[in-house]
Amino acid sequence: MWTHQSIEYVTVAGEAWLASASEYPRSMRALWESQPWAPTVLPCGRTFDAVNLPGLFGRRVVDELWESGPGCGPVATHRGRILIFTEVGTAARLRSLLVWEEWARDVPPLLCHGQGDAITVPPVRRMVDAPEGPNRWIVAPDSHEPWLPGASVLLWACVRAARCPVAEGPADGVGVGADPAPRPTQTTTPLASSPGRLQLLDSASPWA
Repeated sequence: MWTHQSIEYVTVAGEAWLASASEYPRSMRALWESQPWAPTVLPCGRTFDAVNLPGLFGRRVVDELWESGPGCGPVATHRGRILIFTEVGTAARLRSLLVWEEWARDVPPLLCHGQGDAITVPPVRRMVDAPEGPNRWIVAPDSHEPWLPGASVLLWACVRAARCPVAEGPADGVGVGADPAPRPTQTTTPLASSPGRLQLLDSASPWA
């Protein structure tokens, strides 16, 4: 039997939710059963959309979702970037919102994946002592119906993250506000208040 110490995992309910994005959910579940450590490609626009952010900025946005908002849904990394799973329809709506000049100059370019797009999903299993691959879960889905942020929630998290100074050094192409005081580093993640019963894979820090 695997545990938090021996393996990172997506629960059975989380797997069912992910598989529902596929046109053939049963085949997807069978694939994961035979190859649980292999990443897979899933289409957007049916079960979820996804917003793809630069690595450092994406981490700040996730922090903002927890600190100033309702939390987040599943989150993954892929080749150094952050994938935030969102409500269906968020990709198109967020693209429209981000062209508004009042905040477009603050937020770095984002990739919004919706209907007709597909993303690479991390493996549903990963042995802790195995070499870390280019993509993994930061917040793994563990519910049949995880809560997912919509366009307006994500937009304001992006704006707050872009306008707040950071303590960890120069941002990755993100404009910051004029206040020279560094932003406090988040040391804990509020799990109990999660509206979607999300599983945070590293209790000390989601970015370890």
